Amino acid sequence: MKILIDMSLSPLWVEFLAEVGLEAVHWSAVGRADACDAEVMQFAAREKCVVFSNDLAFGAIFAALQTKRAGVIQVRRLDVMPSAISEMVADLLRRYEAQLKAGALVTIDAPRHTVRVLEI
Repeated sequence: MKILIDMSLSPLWVEFLAEVGLEAVHWSAVGRADACDAEVMQFAAREKCVVFSNDLAFGAIFAALQTKRAGVIQVRRLDVMPSAISEMVADLLRRYEAQLKAGALVTIDAPRHTVRVLEI
């Protein structure tokens, strides 16, 4: 599973995800910093990546595009640095890998530690 990290998250995520055996690229390495979210999502669908973001707009874009080629994992938390939530994110990426590859939206609501999977 390839992870595309949105501009809303630190490039430090690339290093952390590599350390736990997951392939990841930050959007800044493959696209324009001022690209719209729809462009990021289209790239992810074309490259069969899972988008990792804390931008809640990706949920709406995901639903509108109804793509089965790119999943989205979005985190709803104030501190989104790897030092704060890396273990939880790695666990959830592995746990929901099949659903994400199939085009699911996984929302991590960290204050309540709940996960909702929406498959479209």
